[in-house]
Order: sequence, then structure tokens, then C-alpha cells
Amino acid sequence: MVLATRCRSAGRVQEAARSKGVRRTVCDKRCRSAAAPRRKSLPPRPPAVGGRVEQVEQVEQVESRQHSEASARPGASARFETSARLRSPPSNPLCPVSPLRRQNGRVAAIDLNSDLGEWSVRQTVGDDAAIFAVVASANVACGFHAGDAASMRASVAQAVSHGVVLGAHPGYRDPEGFGRRDLDVPADVIAAELLEQLGALDALAHGAGIRVRYVKAHGALYHRLGRDERAANLFAEAVAGYGAVASSAASGALDASPLALLGLAGSALERAAAAAGLRFAREGFADRGARPDGSLIPRGEPGAVLHDPGAVAARAVELAHAGGVDSICLHGDTPGAADLARAVRAALEADGVEIRSFV
Repeated sequence: MVLATRCRSAGRVQEAARSKGVRRTVCDKRCRSAAAPRRKSLPPRPPAVGGRVEQVEQVEQVESRQHSEASARPGASARFETSARLRSPPSNPLCPVSPLRRQNGRVAAIDLNSDLGEWSVRQTVGDDAAIFAVVASANVACGFHAGDAASMRASVAQAVSHGVVLGAHPGYRDPEGFGRRDLDVPADVIAAELLEQLGALDALAHGAGIRVRYVKAHGALYHRLGRDERAANLFAEAVAGYGAVASSAASGALDASPLALLGLAGSALERAAAAAGLRFAREGFADRGARPDGSLIPRGEPGAVLHDPGAVAARAVELAHAGGVDSICLHGDTPGAADLARAVRAALEADGVEIRSFV
């Protein structure tokens, strides 16, 4: 009524609105009015999960239909379930990596990564420059198990030169054992030392205009995070915390996307990544022999390291098309690693698979 005394048209507007079933809000003394048609109340929409609700529903509908069709054929149900497990995306529905890019049932693209920068001014290992020219993602040692400021700076420069995505490759503080000894390091210390290593490499990356985009643990730490739930959870939480701060602080010239984790499929680290809301990429190894559970055969045992380029390339193609991995690793310190990397890339591309980073 106060508004009506300020504006003679207010009463007429409201009366006309009531007669037409329209709710009108009369403004202040400037006499602006906004019409808002009455709408039936709708049930609340389900909360969005990372903006992927519709996509998840579509996938579920398609897989349900496929399962029904498969079940109608004798002996087909078991084959479908096995195939579905192979094709299933990472277990984190909030922030999954892009699943294997498939076209007509075949892999269209996959990541190829390598452990690099594992040298120092006192020791040179491998042929990093040649491998940087082949891979899509580089896991760069951060000075604990191997590497130093010079190797990290050189690796960052190579990543920039070749357009390779930069990842941190932290390990135990064990240069004598190259990070391959299973040390009894407390889980909270692992998380703290991760931040020290990640921060060092990321600082050098910022100086070159790029960022660390993901983290992959090295050696014995890699295997520890695969089985130790507490260590994996603290590790993933540390990565998520660092990534959130780094993303918010990134300038317009730097990529502000969250960090991802690269590791063994079905591991404690994959579960920890899901709990921390991190993207997780599943890794397979082209130049290493593996046990039935997916863990690597320890170095020094028969079949642990593969050296034949043809065999390594064939294993890479098999890993890609099996559908259980998002990234294929080649170790930069394996003798002849550059030749192996070139053979793997050539075999994948000849089979119609594009090499593309998972981030």
C-alpha cells in the first residue's frame, strides 16, 4: 500500500495482474514493474556431480541396454561383464580422467609417459632429450631419489620445447638406492616430503611459464602407495591441497586446472584419489614384466625388464587395446630407452592410436 501511494498506477497494475493470473512486483518510485508468470512447482533436481549427471545417466542407460541384449544370448553375459570391466572409467566419478578415447570399439588415443630427469651434474642416466621428443607426458625426478636443480631445470626446458606435459616424480629420500628400497618412512613424512619435491619442480616450471600438471610416485614409494591406505590418503590429500592453492594462484598465462595422479589401477592410491576429488590415470608398463595382480616383477628377477623393441612395442599395443590403462610408461633409465620409446610410438600410431597426454 505504501508503494501504491507513491505511484497511482500501482493499484491498477496489481489489479490487472490478478485478473490475468500474473504476479507483478511494483518497484519503487521510479515505477518499474516486472512480470513473472506463475509456474507450477517442480520437484528438486538431483545435485550435479561434477557436471556429469546427464552423461552418467546416458552411460548407464546404454550399458543397461547392452547388458539386456547380451543376456539374451547364451554364454554372452559373462563376456559382456568382462568387457565392461575392461572398458570402465576410473573409479572417481567426480573428477575422472578422460576415458580411453574409443572409436568404433578401438582405442583412438592414449598417453605415453616416461620417468625422466633422473640424473645430476655428477651422474648422467639415459637419453632424456631423445625421449622427450617421443612421449606426451614426462615424470620428472625432484631431487630425492635422483635429480637436482640442474636436471629439473633442463627437464622443464625440454618439456617446453617439445610441448610435453610436465609431471612430478617424487620418491623416497634415497639416492643411494635410487628410491627402490622399501624404507620405513611414516605416512605423514611421506606427505611432507612430497610437498617439498613438488614445490621445487613447480617453482622451476613457473619460471618457464608452465606448471606441474600431475604427480606420479617413484619406485618403492609407488608400490607403497599402491597398498598402504593411510600413506595413500595422506599423499592424495597433500596433492589436492597443493593443487588447490597453485590453481587459485595461477596467473592468466598458466594453466589453472587441478593436479591429477598417475598410478596403478585398482590400488590404494586410486581409492585415495577418489576420496580427495582428484583425477586419476591408470598406468601400464610397456618395458616391465608384471605379475597377475598388475604389480611389477622386482628388478633382478627373470622377466622384470624387457629390452627387445619389438616385444616392448607389442606389449604397448596390447595394453592400449585391453582398455584397462590410460597411460603407458617407458622407463628413461632402461638401456636403449630412446629406441624403445620410438618403437612403441611407431607401433601405436601404425595401429591408428594417437599419442596424447591424459591431462
